[in-house]
Amino acid sequence: MEAVYLNRNPTAKAILERVGSVDNDQICYDHIAFRTFGVNGYGIDSMANFFLDFGYTQQEELRFPAKKLKALWFSPPRLPLSDGGSRVNGPLPRIFISELLVDQMSPKAQEIIRKYTEISGCGNKHAALASALGSLIWGKPLYSEFQHLARESEYAAWALVNGYAVNHVTISTHRLKSHLRNIKSLNQFIEKNGFKLNSEGGVLKVSPDGMLLQSSTVADSISFCFSDNITESVPCSYIEFAERLVLPQFKNLPEKEVMEFHRRDGFEVGNADKRSLRAHRRTS
Repeated sequence: MEAVYLNRNPTAKAILERVGSVDNDQICYDHIAFRTFGVNGYGIDSMANFFLDFGYTQQEELRFPAKKLKALWFSPPRLPLSDGGSRVNGPLPRIFISELLVDQMSPKAQEIIRKYTEISGCGNKHAALASALGSLIWGKPLYSEFQHLARESEYAAWALVNGYAVNHVTISTHRLKSHLRNIKSLNQFIEKNGFKLNSEGGVLKVSPDGMLLQSSTVADSISFCFSDNITESVPCSYIEFAERLVLPQFKNLPEKEVMEFHRRDGFEVGNADKRSLRAHRRTS
């Protein structure tokens, strides 16, 4: 899944390389996120079952009424890992899976989404495999159908052409060893290197309790050939950064003793709601 993501998103690949060059390649992922269609078994469960089978635990549900979405996140099993692991070979990340509440969409949008999920047959049973292969489990859509969904829901249009591909990975900034472990320093580093950060709702998104700090790039774009032989640029994925602060009850712990469970866990609806998938190109 990570390999497909990096091959399709040059911004994410370049940022991971540059942060890794400063931090001796010691990068850990906070979470990996997926998008799904909440209809006929193609929603959250189609991806979640794969992670549940490997010991992940379901946590709380989040709702995004304005975008007609709901999400669940899953905490990883605590497995002993050798020191020095990085990225997918490091500490297991949280998993964040959202789904579009298709029944709340317009009749035309529902018709389009149901058309392609029905075409796929039992494709929802192979969601994780499709993600790892970078393949759609339904046929390529018509460009006009993509345009219709894009006017109604950016999320729906993205899922139609990207399927179960990784929507974003998130660097755990507080697990970095260099000065970049401070998310503000990391943001400055990324912008200095010519990458554009998502400024919708402010570059730095802060949870109401002030304990979860997040920022991200906007999405890369990718060339997509639709079933009617129209080739257009469509939004792909982005990369995110998260700093989880130490909880008040553990604030007196020596820094070397602070573990991930001593920090703010979970997710924040307000932070996630401010992300944008508008495609961009690097500024340098």
